[in-house]
Amino acid sequence: MVAGDTRWGSHYKTVMHVMLLYPSIKKVLFKVGKECNGAEAIGAQTMLQVFQSFEFVFLLHMMNEIFGYTSDFCNALQRREQDIVNAMDLLEFTKAELDVLREDCGWKEFLGKVTSFCVKHKVKVVDMDGKYKPIQRSRKFFRDAINYHRFHADMFLGVIDRQLQELNNRFDEVNTELLRCMASFSPAKSFSAFNVDNLVKLAKFYPSDFDVEEMNQLPFQLNRYISDVGKDENFTNLRSLADLSMMLVKTNKVSR
Repeated sequence: MVAGDTRWGSHYKTVMHVMLLYPSIKKVLFKVGKECNGAEAIGAQTMLQVFQSFEFVFLLHMMNEIFGYTSDFCNALQRREQDIVNAMDLLEFTKAELDVLREDCGWKEFLGKVTSFCVKHKVKVVDMDGKYKPIQRSRKFFRDAINYHRFHADMFLGVIDRQLQELNNRFDEVNTELLRCMASFSPAKSFSAFNVDNLVKLAKFYPSDFDVEEMNQLPFQLNRYISDVGKDENFTNLRSLADLSMMLVKTNKVSR
């Protein structure tokens, strides 16, 4: 589970459907395992054993939690007409929420949800102080492992920390600042995001493309640019940077 793994929305819906249909799925697996023969029956029985284990329910809720916190941010990135500033704000909010989740209060609340679900659907709740018993895996790899360490440190904190690390790697401070500066070029809402200071800062990310004289002239050129496009009806209803680029070429303003 890392940021960018295809369309997260479809994964999130699948997880929610499994949680909603949990008792029905369990009944189907039980019926297939009992009434069918051969590999189909064995497969259903094996799946049922995993499906009604505490570990499966725990990981199911873990995925639901992560997708729940990150879905708005992922949806913002996938929109054709992206509001970059809004997406970056959602990124910071998502990371802050995940930081809160990994604290003791977040763990206790999460474990409460898992336990409540298990009680409701008659799944045996493990003793967090007891020895960890893996499902469908050899115990020799988890010898003397305690449930609390396995579920809290390895799974809960491990997944959250990996998610935070992935977000930080993909959207580090420089990349985030770069995207925020790029947003100042957006033509949406009559160029309401236009900001000369941000665009000058953006140019500084590319020192090889601007010499000292060009950097000094840039603020004046940007002010002429916004005055020019602001008066041109061709630029009135543009929504994206792609629309802006095509219109600049179409109106021959790129050569000015």
